[in-house]
Parts: sequence; C-alpha cells; structure tokens
Amino acid sequence: MMKKTPVLFLLLILITCLLVVENVECKPNYREALAKSLLFFQGQRSGKLPPDQQIKWRSNSGLSDGRQANVDLTGGYYDAGDNVKFNFPMAFTTTMLSWSTIEYGKRMGPQMKEARAAIRYAADYFLKCATSTPGRLYVGVGDPNVDHKCWERPEDMDTARTVYYVSSKNPGSDVAAETAAALAAASIVFRKVDPSYSKLLLRTSQKVYQFALQYQGSYSNSLGSAACPFYCSYSGFKDELLWGAAWLFRATNAVYYYKLVKSLGADDQPDIFSWDNKYAGAHVLLSKRALLNGDKNFDQYRQETDNFMCKILPNSPSSTTQYTQGGLMFKLPESNLQYVTAITFLLTTYSKYMSATKHTFNCGNVLVTPNTIRSIAKRQANYILGENPLRMSYMVGYGPYFPKRIHHRGSSLPSLSVHPQTIGCDGGFNPFFHSMSPNPNILVGAIVGGPNQNDGFPDDRGDYSHSEPATYINGAIVGPLAYFSGNK
Repeated sequence: MMKKTPVLFLLLILITCLLVVENVECKPNYREALAKSLLFFQGQRSGKLPPDQQIKWRSNSGLSDGRQANVDLTGGYYDAGDNVKFNFPMAFTTTMLSWSTIEYGKRMGPQMKEARAAIRYAADYFLKCATSTPGRLYVGVGDPNVDHKCWERPEDMDTARTVYYVSSKNPGSDVAAETAAALAAASIVFRKVDPSYSKLLLRTSQKVYQFALQYQGSYSNSLGSAACPFYCSYSGFKDELLWGAAWLFRATNAVYYYKLVKSLGADDQPDIFSWDNKYAGAHVLLSKRALLNGDKNFDQYRQETDNFMCKILPNSPSSTTQYTQGGLMFKLPESNLQYVTAITFLLTTYSKYMSATKHTFNCGNVLVTPNTIRSIAKRQANYILGENPLRMSYMVGYGPYFPKRIHHRGSSLPSLSVHPQTIGCDGGFNPFFHSMSPNPNILVGAIVGGPNQNDGFPDDRGDYSHSEPATYINGAIVGPLAYFSGNK
C-alpha cells in the first residue's frame, strides 16, 4: 500500500509554487531554453537553407550576396530584425557560441550537435570573407541605411546588396581581429570532430589576425555610414587585438601569441562586455591560466577579472552596476539584455574556474566566493526566463507568456507559403508592421532587447530597443543555459 505523505508533500510544494510564482514554472527548464536558444539561429540564416532546417517559415535568401564584387558571400546570419549581414557582431556571436561549446559542451547533451551546426554556419561564411580576394577581408553585405527604410522579408529583398571590405589602405583591425577570434575559437570546437576543417579555420584565423596587426585602424573610419551608427567600434581596436591574440594563444599555445598578449600591455578595465568592448572577456579567458594552471605570468588577468566582478556584484563597495527592483542587471537603455547575457556568461565561467581551485577574493570587506557569482548569474538567467515582476519570459516561444510583437521582419510578415506574392520595400509597413496583432511566425528562442529600468515591457513592434532580438544576445546566453541545465 502506497504511503500518502509524499503525494501530499508534493501537492503542497506545487500549491506553494503556484502561489509564489503565478503562471511561471517554479524551476526554469534550462534544457528546453538551451535547445530553443540554439534553434533561434536557424531563423537568422541567410543563403541556401540546408535540408534539416527546422524553422519552416524561413526560405532561401541573399543568394546573390557577393555578386557585386564577383565573389560568393552567401550564408552567415542576419544580425537582428533586419536583413543585413554585419560581420563585426556576427563574429562576436560566433566567438561566444564557440566559447560556450568549449567551456560547457559536456553539459549540452544532444544540443552539442546543434551548437556545432550554428557555429559552422557562420564559420563557413567567414572563410569566404577571408579567402575570396587576396588583400581583402569582406566585412558585411547589404546597405544598412537603405535596408532599414524597408520592411520586407529576407526572401523578397530588392535593396542593394552592397559589399563592404577592409584592406591595407582601408584597415579594420577591430573587425579583422574579431573575425580571427571567431575562427580560432571555432577551430578548437572542431579539433576532434573534424580535424581538417579545424586546421583550415586556424590557418585562416592566423592570416586574418596578421592583417589586423599589420594594418592598424578602425573599420568605423574605413566604412563610415555603413558601420556607424549601427555597429560603430566605440571602444577602438586594441581590445579586439588582445581578444584575438588571447584566442589564438588558447588555440595554439604558441609563444608568439603569448608575447603578443603581454605586449598589448595594460588596458582598460571596463564594467561591461559586449560585441564592441572585449576587455573583460579577454581577461576572463586569460585568467584560466592563472587559476587552473597556476601560471603566475597570467596573474594580472585574474586580478583584472576580480576587479571586473567587483564592479558587477550588487553588494560590492566598488560596484558600478545598477539593478532593477526586479533584480535585473541594467547597463544601458537600448537592448540591455545583450549586456546581461554577455556578463552572465563571464559570471558563470569565472565561478567555474574559481570552484575548480577554491579561489575567493574580496571586494572591499565583502568576501566573494564562486557561489556569490554563480547566484547572480542564475538570477539573471531566471529573470530572462520569466522570474520577474511581469512574469514574462523574454525568450520567444518559452513559457506561457512571452513577447508576441517582436521587431523582426521575417517574423512579423506572412511567410512565402502563406503569402507567395512579393512584399516590396514599403509593402510590409501596412498592414503588418503597424498591426497590433501578434507576429504570424514565432521566432522560437529569440531573446529580445528586454525590459526598461522599471522592469516594464510594452511588447511594441516599433520599439526596437526593447523588442528586437539579436544574434549576440543569444550567442552569449547559450553557455550559462548549458551550465545550469547540467547543474540543477
């Protein structure tokens, strides 16, 4: 005869959950969120879609990309809700996806295959960008100023697919070094499963990095209005040179890259990490050598990472980070979740390094343990997945309540199968863009820009700073979701 106590006990827990967090699962399902965060990338694909494409409302697009320069630049990802391929943020996204896979691959389970596919889709495109024309690195396709005036499906694009590149005469050390970082990180991901592909990625990365180093300058200056104000390199290119050298050192263990890392010298100690500013990421990446290998030559990066954490943690006397009443890290009003996901990645990764060596440090008189950092990271991930004042998941298609009117052309317009007629540049504004109806196509896994500093979210398609998803928001959360899914 079954004892009834456990059933009553479980029922009591369930009732408590429902009372405490109405309409939200008591524990976020990190495995589901991880799978969906990777599925999102299929919705951003440009080029000829593979047979195993799961997001069926998308079709082939951008098939003539590169033709203007007589090269093949098909593939890669649209950066956000538009139809432009900006290589600077795309490369950062690829570096973060690769780092997630290197750091947390063992926790990914069946999603490891999907993560590799997402990385490879971008890496294949970067190989074309880096090798199609000697002396050039292609860094983008599509005129953003023209594209942003249109509201049309990627499948219908009739705007100029302008090709942009950097060269010795028009340098772009920031975009080149970030591309090198992406290729180097991806080479580690494929080292065991596809050694020849891995070697090709690494060789290409080394060449692209040399180009970045030899011809120094900012791509913002070279590209002008094609880069700014969209993805201006505000932090300069020294952070990318450090980041690229750090990844090449990680991939090769070569003294040459170690010396480069050290020669780049003292650098900024910001309180942010993003597609633009890589210093904090480089410091965490390099701190691993100090903590896990006990290499004193890398101790400055452990110290710089400790200092960074003191600027992030809410109870630290040197904290420069605001938190909303609901507990969300709040850095900047436009697309704040990009900073939350990127910093959360650094929090989980550093707490992992700290745990392995029982490292602790102090922010003033506050003792910081691995669990201190991990708990802040978990709070951020949980907030995104619905544990917030609005009970809203900021990941589309996850949970019972999520953004329905995201700022995304493909999602907001009927698919080709439903509406085979072309929707031109202006054709998408009325009735679709201005409609109050939910988007017809659900971009599963997309994380939007997020709530404002008062934890409010209007779910308004026209409010791009809060309602637009982006590849780099998702690229950074994959690691933490994998970490928590294998660490309940």
